[in-house]
Amino acid sequence: MTKLFTISPSPHIHSGDSVNKIMYSVILALLPAFIWAVVMFGLDSVRVTLVAVAACVAFEYLIQKYILQKTPQITDGSAALTGVLLAFNVPASIPSWMLIVGALVAIGIAKMPFGGLGNNPFNPALVGRVFMLISFPVQMTSWPAIHSAGVDAITTATPLAILKEGIKNGQPVAELYKSLPANMDLFLGNMSGSLGEISVIALLIGGIFLLVRKIITWHIPVSVLVSSAIFSGIFWVIDPGKYTDPIFQLMTGGLILGAFFMATDMVTSPMNAKAQLLFGAGIGMLTITIRFWGAYPEGVSFAILIMNALVPLLNRFIKPKRFGEVKIQSING
Repeated sequence: MTKLFTISPSPHIHSGDSVNKIMYSVILALLPAFIWAVVMFGLDSVRVTLVAVAACVAFEYLIQKYILQKTPQITDGSAALTGVLLAFNVPASIPSWMLIVGALVAIGIAKMPFGGLGNNPFNPALVGRVFMLISFPVQMTSWPAIHSAGVDAITTATPLAILKEGIKNGQPVAELYKSLPANMDLFLGNMSGSLGEISVIALLIGGIFLLVRKIITWHIPVSVLVSSAIFSGIFWVIDPGKYTDPIFQLMTGGLILGAFFMATDMVTSPMNAKAQLLFGAGIGMLTITIRFWGAYPEGVSFAILIMNALVPLLNRFIKPKRFGEVKIQSING
């Protein structure tokens, strides 16, 4: 009788996916966007990605071995993924030393001080990216023209930056559309921007791969995109001369990259479906709010980090039904 029950802590059902498998699956899903970045920006895309990955892995190794004094765990893929995402959030022309500083912040401040993998409250790559944006604003907003090579190549503005500056100068949106890429160019990625955010179709291919493999669920990416479309659409209907249509908002900036690859981070997102829907909706509305009225033309990074801070509250107050819970119906009911 003593062997009838086995008592152990959760989780009681294992999916078969290891940390390594999940991390490298996400990196694989980012491959189409990386290939397109190389096509658009040349070998600088390779340089930026390799430097970011090498720096993140090296800093995690050094911190674990010499500061935390424990056996380094750098083969799980988490540091490499942080490096790839950091690279995808910066211009291809960014100097390597600035990227190394960003990697140090991502790993040395946003990840390891909280206990490393599984304990960090904020997405490390986005913390590194925001730090770089504040510390090196000129270099982080100097976008290389597509089909260019070298850090001294001619720079251009992103669609969101063109729109922000034009509206600030009093130009109507209809006039600004003439200087913006067509919707098909936005979808394919024939525009300037951060290294890994420009091609919607490449990112969607990777996102669908993650959904099919059940690495992520639909709740966060769908709620991010739907809330962004609805919120921007409301203001577009009210004043189309001042606000752009939802399609433009969905296909520009880092919204697709953020929705599928950063907001869905298992560590910094809520645990249950209802909380994830609210989490994603908050990201979408905050992104559009910053784009329309904030100082920066893009708001995805800030929106995700703000909602990361609210995850403990979402997990506390929005809980799934307990296993085995039953409703007790009254005699009169």
